[in-house]
Amino acid sequence: MESSRLIQTTHLVFLLHALSVSYVHCQATRVGFYSKTCPRAESIVRSTVQTHFRANPTVAPGLLRMHFHDCFVQGCDASVLINGPNTEKTAGPNLGLRGFEVIDDAKAKLEAECPGVVSCADILALAARDAVVLTNGPNWKVPTGRKDGRVSLASDTSNLPGFTDSIDVQKQKFSAKGLNAQDLVTLVGGHTIGTSACQFFRYRLYNFTTTGNGADPTINPSFLPQLRALCPENGDATRRVGLDTGSQNRFDSSFFSNLRNGRGVLESDQKLWTDASTRSFANPLLGSDAFNVQFGRSMVKMSNIGIKSGTQGEIRKVCSKIN
Repeated sequence: MESSRLIQTTHLVFLLHALSVSYVHCQATRVGFYSKTCPRAESIVRSTVQTHFRANPTVAPGLLRMHFHDCFVQGCDASVLINGPNTEKTAGPNLGLRGFEVIDDAKAKLEAECPGVVSCADILALAARDAVVLTNGPNWKVPTGRKDGRVSLASDTSNLPGFTDSIDVQKQKFSAKGLNAQDLVTLVGGHTIGTSACQFFRYRLYNFTTTGNGADPTINPSFLPQLRALCPENGDATRRVGLDTGSQNRFDSSFFSNLRNGRGVLESDQKLWTDASTRSFANPLLGSDAFNVQFGRSMVKMSNIGIKSGTQGEIRKVCSKIN
């Protein structure tokens, strides 16, 4: 009898433990997570981003891209912010990331206001939204409650989308993160703000083909001289060029208009229009309202990739290093 009770008690304890672990792993982020523990958290992040944006508007696309690159590696856990010899920061795809000083500034202010409460991962998610708003883009409610990760490895960045990726590869990389083709097209539309260096697309302008003028045939012939003037064959590879020609500082749907007109700068971007399977998602986004609504939805979806909660993560005191 005693042994039977012991077994039953053991099973009950195990079941309760399993349920608690399951709850921790399934615990979702929610809007207003800091409403009681740090009521001014979101306004502090917003005002910090505004201050830096006024001094240097290029931090806006930088913060948006940083959040994207963070979420695609180890989940949205601020692992991209960690310093070290072989961390994500040091990997090729992340060498051009900008805006770290904005996150550090916001974190310092939040630590002074509410020590040990607001995660760096949440600061990144909020800052990306605030950056988009400052470029006349949409506003959306950002769910918060993420923990910061303790692992950051340069080798993990291989799954980040690349500028030469085919549509199939792009779809696979997004699908692996729980994102569909609609999310892929919409989130890449974030290229409506920001720039790219000549080194990432110059090959399309001169030696892409061995026939004709040597350029990628999907480039509009009237656009080609403009790109060649900006990026001469033997010119400065680091020169920055707007990804959304004519509207690189304003968040709008002209990015998709440019793709429709063969004026995409990156090969992977232009393929979103030349491939029928993704063009069907891009075409409805030609209207700014539709793009704005969908962008907010896809950003919330992306920002919940690989959330760390409970004992899975921590609240870093300084964003660039684990506690």
